[in-house]
Amino acid sequence: MEPVISITDLLVSQGESFSLSIASLDLMPRRIYALTGPNGAGKSTLLRTLALLTVPQRGRIRFTDADCGSLPQQRQKVTFVEQSPYLLTGTVSDNLAFGLKLRGIRGKEQQKRIKSALKMVGLDGFENRKANELSGGEVQRVALARALVLEPKVLLLDEPTSNVDSKSLQAFETLLRRLPDHGVTVVLATHDLFL
Repeated sequence: MEPVISITDLLVSQGESFSLSIASLDLMPRRIYALTGPNGAGKSTLLRTLALLTVPQRGRIRFTDADCGSLPQQRQKVTFVEQSPYLLTGTVSDNLAFGLKLRGIRGKEQQKRIKSALKMVGLDGFENRKANELSGGEVQRVALARALVLEPKVLLLDEPTSNVDSKSLQAFETLLRRLPDHGVTVVLATHDLFL
C-alpha cells in the first residue's frame, strides 16, 4: 500500500528558538494518527505544514495521488481544522457551502453534502442556525462538518476536543473511528492522551 503523504528531510524553522525536523515520515491511507507532546513541540507546525500553509525551509512533502498536480490541486486533498476555528457570519449552511462554491459544487449536490456532513457531526437540522448563536462545542463541530463536506483525503485536526463537552466527546470519538471507512486519513494534535 502506498502512503497518502510522504515527508522527506523536512525542516521548518521559526526564528532562532524553534525548528521542526523530520527525516522521513509516511502516512498511510485510511488511518488515524495522533500527535502528542508538550506545548511548543511542533504539533501545530507540522499540521500547518501538511496543510501546505507553512512553507518548509527544506525537504519535500509528496501527496502520492497528486504528485504531478499543482499546489491548488494538492490543497484540495487536505483540510485543516484549527484549534479555535473561525466561522463566517451567516448560517451554518452558509459556512459549509463556502468551500463547495469555490469548488463549483452547487444545487442539490451541495445541499446533499451539507446535510450529510451535519448528520456525521451530530448537528442534524442546524442548517439555518446563525453561526454567532452557537456554543463553543457546536462551533467546533460545524468547523469539522465544514471540513468533511469537502470530502478530503487527509483531515488535519488541531486540538479538536478542546471546547467539546463529555457527551459531544463520545460522539466525536465515534465519528473519528468511522472516518477511515470513508477513505479519510486523520492526523490530529492533542494533549488528551486518553483520546
